[in-house]
Amino acid sequence: MKSDNIIRETLNTYMHKHNLSFTQFLQISGLNAGTLSRILQGTKPISMRQLESITSAMGLPEDFLFESYVEECFAFTTSMRRIRPFIFRCAELNRVDLIERIVHRLLDDLSYTSALFDVAEDLFASEHRQAAAIIYNQVSEAERFQHSERLAICRYRLFELSLGNDLEENLRSAILFEAYVSRLDEVDQLDALKQLIHVMGTVHKWKKVDELAVEMLRIATIQYEQPSTDRKPKQPFYFYILYGWLIRSTVCEEFHDYDGALSYVSQYAQGELWIRENDEEARRCIYQFAEWATANTYLYRVLSGKSDALEEYADFVASRPDEIFYALGYMVKAANRFDFNIDHILDRFSAYIPSTEMEGKYGPYNNSVVKEKLAQFYGDLGVYRFKKGQGNVIKPILEGLRLSVRINSIKNILNGLTRFEMYREWASEAEIQDFKLLSSEVNRINEKNRYLVVLGYE
Repeated sequence: MKSDNIIRETLNTYMHKHNLSFTQFLQISGLNAGTLSRILQGTKPISMRQLESITSAMGLPEDFLFESYVEECFAFTTSMRRIRPFIFRCAELNRVDLIERIVHRLLDDLSYTSALFDVAEDLFASEHRQAAAIIYNQVSEAERFQHSERLAICRYRLFELSLGNDLEENLRSAILFEAYVSRLDEVDQLDALKQLIHVMGTVHKWKKVDELAVEMLRIATIQYEQPSTDRKPKQPFYFYILYGWLIRSTVCEEFHDYDGALSYVSQYAQGELWIRENDEEARRCIYQFAEWATANTYLYRVLSGKSDALEEYADFVASRPDEIFYALGYMVKAANRFDFNIDHILDRFSAYIPSTEMEGKYGPYNNSVVKEKLAQFYGDLGVYRFKKGQGNVIKPILEGLRLSVRINSIKNILNGLTRFEMYREWASEAEIQDFKLLSSEVNRINEKNRYLVVLGYE
């Protein structure tokens, strides 16, 4: 086949305009004579490397000829060996519009589905998130009538790529993905369930969290005793068993069933009794869950109203900086419920209260989890200060509401609105104006959340 596209026209025009001979352009571009001759004649497809050499020799922006190269990809026999490097370069230069165009054309022939899926997986591994999402989405559309694992992986990757700071958007993505979990390989199911648990936990869907934890325990236990694959999840199988017990204890905690929570604590506290491995990773995992078990034993005593456990809990987390902020959140909540005085504890750990402007990760925790906990904390802190007759009552309530709006946390938004109205008479005029602005933002996101009401996902 012969091609007479814009790339060759552009090259010929450039050589003529600058009075460049064939030999002179060879020297500038670094191409060999045979290759350049066939390119100019239109009898040979242009590789990505050759396109880069031609573009550079003409002094053009790197992606100047990319739109023309889309046509080049289909002017000769279609080859993923040529197309794959082009897709990656488009991803690197953020030309996702061209990726979408070329993938759409490739999928006119469904035999390219598998190759494109592999490209998407490599893009995903290389952190080219937007480019990977485009291909996953089109591959999943191409396979939407197939009950395939590849379709499930596409939906899983799209779920992962969609997660951000908007908690209700995360929930929507989780709802769309959940039906595909059982189609994944058991290894992938464990990590997918863990991510779903995080999403459902941040929006307080605790019954669903418990269902997911039960399924995680079932799969992890079976795989630990008799693996059905040589593939390994991100963590050892025993980790997911311990984690499942930890999550189930958290669910009991949320329903104020502290006896039930402690029964699960005893399960993940004693990993050394049944975990067969004795390597460094296993010992580290056993130790970590045993530490959490000790911390949560103190915590459940605090949440049960036992004031003597406050100091023990504070002393325990003092040497564990990553845990301090979370412990403070629980202690403020307990102080409000049981009228504890924790002023000295708040002073002791004041340096560990993160700002609402925080970005990235705090300790080992997922960012959306941190921000949701932080929104709760500031609202509870405002209530605590009011009960203790302290100043700055409204400020933390507004900070909690502001962060709740930013992350679209419905429960915390409602709590923030209610608390402000309860303590409105202590607000300054500036704080009232601030609240009005936040209220208008709440009205805006209410429309955004309406689809969840229609779905009735409770």
